[in-house]
Amino acid sequence: MESLSLIDSFQEFKEFKDIDRATLMNILESVFRSTIKRRFGDDDNFDFIVNVDKGDLEIWRNREIVPDGEVEDDNKEISYTDAVKIEPDFEIGEEVSEEVKMEDFGRRAVLSLRQNLMSKVMELEKDNIYAQYKDRVGELITGEVYQVWKREILILDDEDNELILPKNEQISNDRFKKGDNVRAVVVKVEMKNNKPLIILSRTSPLFLERLFELEVPEIYDGLITIKNIVREPGERAKVAVESYDDRIDPVGACVGMKGARIHGIVRELRNENIDVINFTNNTELYIQRALSPAKITAIKLDRETMKAEVFLKPDQVSLAIGRGGFNIKLAGRLVGFEIDVYRDMDDDADDVALDEFTDEIEDWVITELKSVGCDSAKSVLELSIEELVKRTDLEIETVEDVRSILQQEFED
Repeated sequence: MESLSLIDSFQEFKEFKDIDRATLMNILESVFRSTIKRRFGDDDNFDFIVNVDKGDLEIWRNREIVPDGEVEDDNKEISYTDAVKIEPDFEIGEEVSEEVKMEDFGRRAVLSLRQNLMSKVMELEKDNIYAQYKDRVGELITGEVYQVWKREILILDDEDNELILPKNEQISNDRFKKGDNVRAVVVKVEMKNNKPLIILSRTSPLFLERLFELEVPEIYDGLITIKNIVREPGERAKVAVESYDDRIDPVGACVGMKGARIHGIVRELRNENIDVINFTNNTELYIQRALSPAKITAIKLDRETMKAEVFLKPDQVSLAIGRGGFNIKLAGRLVGFEIDVYRDMDDDADDVALDEFTDEIEDWVITELKSVGCDSAKSVLELSIEELVKRTDLEIETVEDVRSILQQEFED
């Protein structure tokens, strides 16, 4: 076929990745066979000679020589008169092999063949990309921002494969522009509309776990194990770690000398506060560590309902809850208990529990206040109206009414 070369005739092949020459040759043969079947009705009597090294493909048609006037199938038989034109020594009953030239197909057939070939190669490349990334779910990827849209970012990896970082998988403080390098973790790979869709995430706990593996050699080597990670992306995270070697302090190793190791992770997460704590099977101690830096005076556990009542000094309640309530929410998710915070009333005999106001304040309002650690009148009054509105789902008018009722109690 006039030394048809993949590289010379199909320059686009240079752009395809992860497809070896032999596979391309097989695709080429398959496409040509389909074309031959459409043109001649059958391809059984055709031989394909593929030169993988040179990228050449030759097609030969084999026909049996029959007496003149007895040709029944032009594709598989040739008359004696036509055969001797090819080679004078041919005899009836022998087989004639003729090379099929590119021009024999016609211009339209060649264009169609070319389109089919490109379509098959592109389909194979998509399958290869899908297979490659299907096994990389959970892996840390570094890519370059190629396009920024309102709902997602298009990222190219080292091989120019397209990866997607959706808006809801970005940290709230993330700001990227074209050309920026981005690190994220692969969380989902699927075929959509016959195209591989590779989804990245910077909000997944897996992303934080991979960053720790990158910064802390002891985790990567298996000397320290990450037992659990919970996050409010961009705000706060809690990481429970454990070491099976008594000589290794897991928390100290994760934080590093003067915080050197964890500072790099914090910067990558846009200043997300990270609490690293020692894992323990002692639930009370685990809760105590999870609520750090607050100091707990007592804990009551209900293992059937998976609830924990935590009692603290009045000045420790806000520390346990944390800004925006993130500390107590994350602590509960980390240990697997629903945590309710209560003030230790022994220090404030004049205080009144909120449950005493059920005749004046609706139960759901009291429940909402108690969920953020305000279980007494004074604990509510110690917070400003703005702070109460921020911490709870209550309207400002409701908060003002509650404060008025509680203030009246102490005035009376």
